Amino acid sequence: MQVERETVSFGYEQVAPEEKTRRVGAVFASVAKRYDIMNDLMSAGAHRLWKNDFVATINPRPGEQILDMAGGTGDIAFRMARRGADVTVADINPAMLEVGMERAAEQGLTSLVWREENAEVLTLPDRSFDAYTIAFGIRNVTDIPAALREAHRVLRFGGRFFCLEFSTTTWPGFAELYDLYSEKLVPRIGQAVAGDGDSYRYLIESIRRFPPMPEFAAMIGEAGFSRVHYRPILGGAVAVHSGWKV
Repeated sequence: MQVERETVSFGYEQVAPEEKTRRVGAVFASVAKRYDIMNDLMSAGAHRLWKNDFVATINPRPGEQILDMAGGTGDIAFRMARRGADVTVADINPAMLEVGMERAAEQGLTSLVWREENAEVLTLPDRSFDAYTIAFGIRNVTDIPAALREAHRVLRFGGRFFCLEFSTTTWPGFAELYDLYSEKLVPRIGQAVAGDGDSYRYLIESIRRFPPMPEFAAMIGEAGFSRVHYRPILGGAVAVHSGWKV
């Protein structure tokens, strides 16, 4: 009897879980040096406003211990550290961490802790953080439910979970325009600016395959979080998800 192997989505492809992990790692190693420039070009600078809004929602306080997962180049961590939070930046990709550490040194941000971590199997102790944040990273995780369970595990009771992620806009007209722009133009911009259209094609495909807002909110609840909430931006093109460990 032949047993079918479990597969997961890598963009529009179905691949073995370990193959997705390897390929996602290659994508971010390829785009790391130009990741922030590309974000500016792809979103017309709007990602900066979304991140400001996200951090305002988190409301980091002085002395809080916060884990910023998939923290990459440090965009969210820098904002939280400037508010006095003690931030640990974790990412599975050493190339992204290297860019973030270089940027932190340039900006004189010396209090950040940097760790190479897999969101699905964190090496961090139980109940060690007041908040867990992940921005534009959860859709690239191979086993999202496992990552959400790990987020719940490392939070203290009363801890908060926050996720900023692309989703599916429900605005008529805008949805079609956004699809056309992202599917046709973003890979071309990636090729022109970063010399890597394929990686940006994957990033767009990964957005298309990510669960709709209500479905992802249900996954957060299934991981053990309470008071789960989501707030759409641009009709859901981007969304802020949150939950509490109680």
